[in-house]
Amino acid sequence: MQQLNFPNYSFRFKNSENKIAAFDEIRKKFVILTPEEWVRLHTVQFLKREKSYPLSLINVEKQLKIGKMLKRYDVVVFNPEGEIHIIVECKAPEVPITQATFDQIARYNMRLRANYLLVTNGLDHFICQMDYEKEKYIFLRDLPSYTGKAT
Repeated sequence: MQQLNFPNYSFRFKNSENKIAAFDEIRKKFVILTPEEWVRLHTVQFLKREKSYPLSLINVEKQLKIGKMLKRYDVVVFNPEGEIHIIVECKAPEVPITQATFDQIARYNMRLRANYLLVTNGLDHFICQMDYEKEKYIFLRDLPSYTGKAT
């Protein structure tokens, strides 16, 4: 798999029906290793190892109803009170991050109301903090680390 713009992490792999699968710590199972999954696995490790978010507060690939449509978010991080703190949208490395990508995560966030949004293709990472009072987002250089407190 392609080298990403994350620290190097070790993963468990196996061959599953002639496809490579990697173990997902959140879902506690092996998942077929697609380019987008490779980015998602790295993002979860980054949140856990570099930003100190407990795995118990991280959720991966869950359905979400937006209007009448069912969508699926990539990664959500909760705060200790169970409120959504961060939404992550992962794309494969060959998929450029565009306005359409931001529109997608913004639609999810209209329902979820996270404090932070992270959009990544594993090579480029865009982080923003939501300002609901002024109805805008503020781009940041880095994602805040886990403090154990609600924000």
